[in-house]
Amino acid sequence: MERLILDRLERAPHGRAGFKQLVRELASRGATRQGVESALERLAEKGKVIELRGGQYVLASRTQEYAIGRVNMHRDGYGFVIPDTPPAGLKGDVFIPPGAAGWVMHGDRVMARITHSGRDGRAEGEIVKVLSRAHPTVVGEFRCGRRSNYVIPRESRIQQSILIPDGMEMPRQDAAPDRIGAPRDAYTGPEDLDGVLVNVEIVEYPEGDGAIVGRVIEILGREGDFGLDVEIIIRKHHLPHRFPSAVLQEAESISPVISARETAHRRDFRHLPCVTIDGETARDFDDAVWVDELLNGHFLLHVHIADVSHYVRPGTAIDHEAFRRGTSVYFPDRAVPMLPLELSTGICSLLPESDRLVMSALIEIDRSGDVIAQEFCRGIIRSAERMTYTNVHLILEGDAGLRERYSRHTRMFERMRDLALILNRRRMRRGSIDFDLPEALIELNEEGLMTGVRRAPRNIAHRIIEEFMLAANEAVSRHLESHLEQSIFRIHERPDPSRVLEFEEIAARFGYSLGFGAFPVKRYPVMERRRDGRKERRDIVRADERVQVTSKMYQKLVDRLTGKPEERILNYLMLRSMKQARYSAVNEGHFALAAETYTHFTSPIRRYPDLVVHRLLGGLLDGHPAQIDDLEGVAGFCSETERRAAEAERELVESKKAKFMEERVGEDFKALVISTTKFGFFVELDEHFVEGLVPLDLLPGERWSYRESTRSVMAERSRREIRIGDHVEVRLVRVEAFDNKLVFTLTPPAAPKRKRQDR
Repeated sequence: MERLILDRLERAPHGRAGFKQLVRELASRGATRQGVESALERLAEKGKVIELRGGQYVLASRTQEYAIGRVNMHRDGYGFVIPDTPPAGLKGDVFIPPGAAGWVMHGDRVMARITHSGRDGRAEGEIVKVLSRAHPTVVGEFRCGRRSNYVIPRESRIQQSILIPDGMEMPRQDAAPDRIGAPRDAYTGPEDLDGVLVNVEIVEYPEGDGAIVGRVIEILGREGDFGLDVEIIIRKHHLPHRFPSAVLQEAESISPVISARETAHRRDFRHLPCVTIDGETARDFDDAVWVDELLNGHFLLHVHIADVSHYVRPGTAIDHEAFRRGTSVYFPDRAVPMLPLELSTGICSLLPESDRLVMSALIEIDRSGDVIAQEFCRGIIRSAERMTYTNVHLILEGDAGLRERYSRHTRMFERMRDLALILNRRRMRRGSIDFDLPEALIELNEEGLMTGVRRAPRNIAHRIIEEFMLAANEAVSRHLESHLEQSIFRIHERPDPSRVLEFEEIAARFGYSLGFGAFPVKRYPVMERRRDGRKERRDIVRADERVQVTSKMYQKLVDRLTGKPEERILNYLMLRSMKQARYSAVNEGHFALAAETYTHFTSPIRRYPDLVVHRLLGGLLDGHPAQIDDLEGVAGFCSETERRAAEAERELVESKKAKFMEERVGEDFKALVISTTKFGFFVELDEHFVEGLVPLDLLPGERWSYRESTRSVMAERSRREIRIGDHVEVRLVRVEAFDNKLVFTLTPPAAPKRKRQDR
């Protein structure tokens, strides 16, 4: 029914039709009045149609009056709606000024009415409807008030306090007691909760004036309690973290014994000395690899991936929970797994000297890196060794002790290195981008506090596994696309031309370019009001949407920058100019990998899309293709859970960093300017992988202002200018722990400096 309505609206003038008209016209297709009404309600909730006055409905993609999407709120009361599909003629987000958001919360899915739009494509609006709430629960600090109790959210973008009525202050006795802080019996009433962090379920939103009403469902603990920061992040981002009893019962009932019948219809690879290669602290092992050299000089690559689809069947409790989680979430000191531990670290994990079921990709590759042949099958393996990146790297560097210890595999590791380098060169030739930006590795003490941060190691062993997984993912995607009408892809769209133009303007100051020559732009004159009240004419410059940017342009510039002083900042800005990769049922290629088709196949223990791909591939192998309803919906939801996990992981790391820097207030640091704004500029410290803001109003000595034309900040008297890519020395002024924000100022030239202590 939904599809019929959308098709009818697509054919209608201006994409709109009345309710009675839709009922009348769809009656011949078996539609009832109630069926049409229900379908329209579902489409409105999804944001695909908008209900107008007079019973009219319009396609969201065909209206200039409304925008539907997620709202990002700011702690100062304004926000931005990020449209699913920007209204015709508009570009970017819709600004929501203070007072125009109503009772909306950060992250809610909303409908905004456009109240103003300019020639430059910018829009302003007001929120008229909340389609779905992002926060069924909120973490905050409980406060006992004179007249009522309330909770202050632990999220600066949620401005509203939550009223806790009498009788709703204490969790139900059957609710799971938290393992943080004092035991449950230490909290006997509301007065004991004053200042305690709690998790609140929202039970009522006001229609007009009034308060948001909630009830306490969990007592988390007091500030500083061990592990509290992780528990807060888990709940702030609504990460499912407790497996329902039905899931645990299913997991416990799965037999670890592989039957002779199951073995009989699988390829037996147990005679091959395949190995897993992972980090020292890894607990779940998705993949095992083996490489041989054929008589014709080609390589034969085996990539064996844990056959999770054999154990996790569609429609089971485990499957429903895995889909709800979407991905495993990794924090510095713990993980929230997608699958129960019985599967993720047990039955499915490719442990050494244990028979394990796998989905196998066998790929023949020539000396140029081209795939000559590929084959896929269900298999059974017995991993010969649990190798680490460090040990494989040392073996290839000539460590005599390790080469002796792993003498059985040493020659294979050398073949792996040779093949990985060949595959990497081939990717670079076609334009695959490799920024090789440093990743931070957080070091914690026994109390969970950050003691330092260092660059995560990356050696040839990491490259080997990376290249082999890329090759397997691409091979599986090619196979599925050529044999199935629908599949799930990992896509990475071309960068938005406006972001490319922004990068080109900054890169030009360093004498670099992606190679466009004269970048095609359009100019729009607008009148803007200055600080002194006068108006001035200014040209808005927009990138031509038809500009063609290729990944090879990016990769050539990455190569040119290698070893140059500008490498760090320009690689960072290139990465920022790109879109985020996501999952889709429609193949649009992968820009950064320069791949025509790509998917995720190699991590089904920790990513749900990989499990879906295994089911699609398994259906082909078994001769009856798997039927998966709403594959685009699955892809979209998995993209959302991936973003949710990434945001949670990032916020916890930023929280650890902020806590780490609290003792360093007043110290000076060397830093790199990574972006500029109207209110200041952001820096990244040369050490600690820490970022922070230098507000204009904290800059010493004189008045500073932002220059739009050069994207720089300038001192009005001395004319000193600070631009992106400049190296500066900054002093830490304060740490705003609530928001994990660090505030710096420039180090005064003649001011006495506090020497940093070794810690």
